[in-house]
Amino acid sequence: MIARVPASTANIGPGFDTLALAVSLYLEVESEPSTSFQVTAHGYGHNGQVGQDHLGARVAEYVLGHSNVHLTVRSQIPLGRGLGSSAAFVAACAAALEAEDPFQVACHFDGHPENAAASVFGGFVTATRIGDGFISTNLLLDPEVALVAVIPDRELATKSARGVLPDNIPFTDASFNLGRFGLLVAGFADIDHLRREATEDRLHQDYRKALFPESSFLIEALIASGSICACWSGAGPTMVGFCRKDDREAVALKANTLLSSKESGYSVKALEVDNRGLVTSMSYRSGFEPLEVASLL
Repeated sequence: MIARVPASTANIGPGFDTLALAVSLYLEVESEPSTSFQVTAHGYGHNGQVGQDHLGARVAEYVLGHSNVHLTVRSQIPLGRGLGSSAAFVAACAAALEAEDPFQVACHFDGHPENAAASVFGGFVTATRIGDGFISTNLLLDPEVALVAVIPDRELATKSARGVLPDNIPFTDASFNLGRFGLLVAGFADIDHLRREATEDRLHQDYRKALFPESSFLIEALIASGSICACWSGAGPTMVGFCRKDDREAVALKANTLLSSKESGYSVKALEVDNRGLVTSMSYRSGFEPLEVASLL
């Protein structure tokens, strides 16, 4: 079985741990029976782990009760960049192993239901935990919404990004985020109403600047390049700017020009929203072509 899922950009400013958008970078997992756990990785599919410590082995044990599988992973999603690579991998792995509910499996292992929901269901989603399970709902999204991602050539571990967040926040900051949350949802439903303030946030982005000081410059560069609004992608260090679909190539080109003088390396990607989410096939000939992973960062 072969399963393919899109990457995701989560939080989107004020939607901390609740909102995500599926984007046009992909990861696929192909599973075959084996006498032991094996993994072959292409592109960004390798995280250095082998044997039973590999996340794929743990997912297989959870889904199948054993890990006697050979997984082939092909990924366009860079690791540790805030693009939901972990949730995408678990969702694709669970689906390739024919799990009954890949979304729940991804939530169980990754702990970020919004990333898992975007990868499995596609589009613009909200997701959360209720009781012992996770739920998600697709939200209205204007088909004109597209994005440009500035992806740094270095990682920022989610655990580190979580570690700088406070245990408590002022009431005024919570109220601020709720107001921006409404602006964002309304703007994504109708891009004519999307405005720069929609991705402002007081719950996580300002606290994480200490780990990635360039974030403010990158956000301003995306705005100067024509993005309507811009923010951190997940826990970073990728920054994303939102624009009209027809403008994304021009925004990416201008952003790349603005960043070309910086010493640190960045890859600028003009991306679309993926509205399909998880797709599966028994074989490439009956389904889709192997994922292209050669021309990445």
